Amino acid sequence: MSGYAWHARIVCGKEVGAGFLVSGRRLLTCAHVVRFSDTAEIAVTFPGRRDLDPVPASVAVHGGWRGGVTDPGDLAVLELAWEVPVAPAVFAPPGAERGSPRLVAYGFPKGYDEGMLAEYRALPGPLIAGEWVQLEALTGHGQPLAAGFSGAAVTLDDETVVGMVAAVAGDRGVRVGRMLPTEVMARYWDELGELVPTPGHHAGARRRLYALVRQAGEAGLRVDPDRLYVDAVGPFGPPLPEGGFGSTARAAAYVQWEVPDPEAVTAFADRLADLLDARDGRARPAGPGTPDAPDAAWSPIVVEIEHSGAGADQVTVEVSAYRDGHRRPVGARRLPRTGVRAYVQERIDAAFTQLAPDAEELITFVLPREWLNEPVARWECSPDDPTPLGCAYPLVVADRARHRSGRLRHQLAKKWQKLDVCGGTAPHRVDCSPAERPPSLRKRLRDHEAGVAAYAAPPTAVRQHFEAGLNVPVPILLWPRAGCPGSEHDGPCPGEAFLDELTESVTGVPPGDLPRHVRTLRETAEAADEPDRHWARDLQLLWDDPRCFPEPAACLHSPVEPVASRA
Repeated sequence: MSGYAWHARIVCGKEVGAGFLVSGRRLLTCAHVVRFSDTAEIAVTFPGRRDLDPVPASVAVHGGWRGGVTDPGDLAVLELAWEVPVAPAVFAPPGAERGSPRLVAYGFPKGYDEGMLAEYRALPGPLIAGEWVQLEALTGHGQPLAAGFSGAAVTLDDETVVGMVAAVAGDRGVRVGRMLPTEVMARYWDELGELVPTPGHHAGARRRLYALVRQAGEAGLRVDPDRLYVDAVGPFGPPLPEGGFGSTARAAAYVQWEVPDPEAVTAFADRLADLLDARDGRARPAGPGTPDAPDAAWSPIVVEIEHSGAGADQVTVEVSAYRDGHRRPVGARRLPRTGVRAYVQERIDAAFTQLAPDAEELITFVLPREWLNEPVARWECSPDDPTPLGCAYPLVVADRARHRSGRLRHQLAKKWQKLDVCGGTAPHRVDCSPAERPPSLRKRLRDHEAGVAAYAAPPTAVRQHFEAGLNVPVPILLWPRAGCPGSEHDGPCPGEAFLDELTESVTGVPPGDLPRHVRTLRETAEAADEPDRHWARDLQLLWDDPRCFPEPAACLHSPVEPVASRA
């Protein structure tokens, strides 16, 4: 195996799996192999190079796997602590496994730390649930795919890679499994496209495409990836996919993998090169409030809370950090609601270690609609630091239904393109007891293409009018968490006073700068002589720019019968 030393054994807590080197410091493996990386170290060894010491590693990219046996996105990119002197794996063209009589996987079943080989073949037919190729053992004897093969490269006889082992059947005597083919793995890691030869595409054109994508990112070039795609495929090419693209890299990968005309890769690269050459006039460098690539301005830390289904008091909490356009999971746990705050404090602190040193953090709570008024901005930074999170950092909330809807993400992305151009604007005011019916408010918000709506009362007091703003959808909503009850008043309305102060404060502020501006308002209120009487103390900001979260909406669970166990 000295010629194929890129096969790796990976240990993370009680999980043992396989992986394969794709560059001097990066490996591919299954996300479930490193599922305990938030509490356990990752150690990587290369059995083909016994002279090399174990190398620590961290999760650089996560495919979005959510923990279920049949959940998609079971891929992780690991980054080694240092570069190893090992030649990386080489990929075969997509689909090469279909015509091969034999496929080989190199894994590490229990008792065989040095590794074992297993021979399988790919069954013809469509991908299972659009995700997996089914594998079947060549014979009834020999090494089956067992625990320890997860993440193993699946190769042809010439050792070129066609996929990665993802799961096996757990019943004894059942010698089948599943693999993620390379074209599916590329959905979850855009950079993989540069390494995989695509039929009809010249290697030079592919390398040039991804070199330009990297150059654009390093230069802070601000472009619209949707427009770039349309320009590349032309008026008669495949239509823009629903929801569009969250990044230039995602659009480039789609052109490579999904557009039949290989000239589209060249056209996409040429257009990107033109924009780089003319970036001083036709594209602008990254910065707060500038269009098309807000991920260059913000590095979100996302706290997603949802009903667990295990009882009214049980919730599932997931914490992630975004770096270089990729989501890095930090932790996930089912908890009683009373335990959420302490867990979130701990995991947010850990999430900061995943951000670049110069990153501008944005803490985003993605909440069920009925919890959008939760006082998360008032939560303490830690047990030892009573500073409210919303005073220490820009902090916003987002509606979980919108966050997971491809339709609404697409509509919001289009609205943000207009907001970036128009700059600051006055918010559309919604009174505490509006005379207009919710359908009338919805029409008004839509007709005026409202980018910012300000409510005089919390969502519980004006529920239908608040939902009108969510569903239009308006990208930015502001309201007081407490105060006006939304009913008739004997005296002056506190909600009207709130709207007056808010309108004066935020009018003219670029929408992209509002999280930072609201943090300053909260800090000012906290420092006031009478904090409880300051109008901004309980200010809640729903700020929803899907371009900051470039992964697509969550995939559905596979409709096929679950595989009995993980490899």
